[in-house]
Amino acid sequence: MSDEISITGIRATGHHGVFEHEKRDGQEFVADVVLSLSLRAAAASDDVADTVHYGEVAERVAAILSGEPADLIETVAERIATAALEWPLVDAVAVTVHKPAAPIAVPFGDVAVTVRRSRS
Repeated sequence: MSDEISITGIRATGHHGVFEHEKRDGQEFVADVVLSLSLRAAAASDDVADTVHYGEVAERVAAILSGEPADLIETVAERIATAALEWPLVDAVAVTVHKPAAPIAVPFGDVAVTVRRSRS
């Protein structure tokens, strides 16, 4: 069994998409990240050094959302998952990237892609 740190609604303007206007004009992307790890040591010590600093994770996610353009949000989600696993305490991660302004011709609420990755 694993503990979790969840960070939802991380927002940044990015230039991802298959259409030229998406890359040129950009739009808001939103990410939700769930880190799986043991929080036992942090709970015992009450020291941020024994956990993953969620502020640092959020900043890294926002940098990826606003960073190098990709055609697919699947690629963006994979980049975020890879970055999250760089924290040594993180055993697994679930990343959802939302594209609320996706160029879809019918009314819709959201488009989202979720990837799950682990060390093993």
